[in-house]
Amino acid sequence: MSDVINFDEIDEFGSQTVHGLFEIPAGEINRDEVSGTGSIELDAYVEQGHYPGEYIADGTAKVVLELNCSRCVDPYPFANSGKFHVRFRPRPEGSGAEEEVEIAGEEELDVEFYSHREIPLRDLAAEQIQLTIPMKPLCDENCLGLCPKCGVNRTRERCNCDDSVTDERWGALQGIRDQISKKTNQ
Repeated sequence: MSDVINFDEIDEFGSQTVHGLFEIPAGEINRDEVSGTGSIELDAYVEQGHYPGEYIADGTAKVVLELNCSRCVDPYPFANSGKFHVRFRPRPEGSGAEEEVEIAGEEELDVEFYSHREIPLRDLAAEQIQLTIPMKPLCDENCLGLCPKCGVNRTRERCNCDDSVTDERWGALQGIRDQISKKTNQ
């Protein structure tokens, strides 16, 4: 097995099956939600596509990470396995190697543009990790998060803070409420 997808080899010998197992440090993932090194196992079948220079990769990615919960900020293990479908197309002429290419329509959401005829599997794996991380990771759907006043994790322990939420923007109306309360109690 190779650690790259080589389009020249696919042109010459036909489709390729690729496999990779990678450890990717949290710093490389570059997401605040990730608190520990992630591993990803990638398996893909790559073949020529329908257009000149197009190659299609269908595969699975198994991701194991340590994420920080969006509510309580505690780290927790996260594992996900999913399928992916990526179409590689040559970078349009006139666009530089680092320039972003504008997506013309919904049918291009799964397109990656390439400048070199070899795609490192590690790059594809890192992209799959980015797509796997939830927008708001939760250690548990019922996580109560942190108390906004004292900071205690409300899932693990109870605090004695007042639960009523007072929005300071309504403070000007508090006087009116007090006046109405006095009139009704008279």
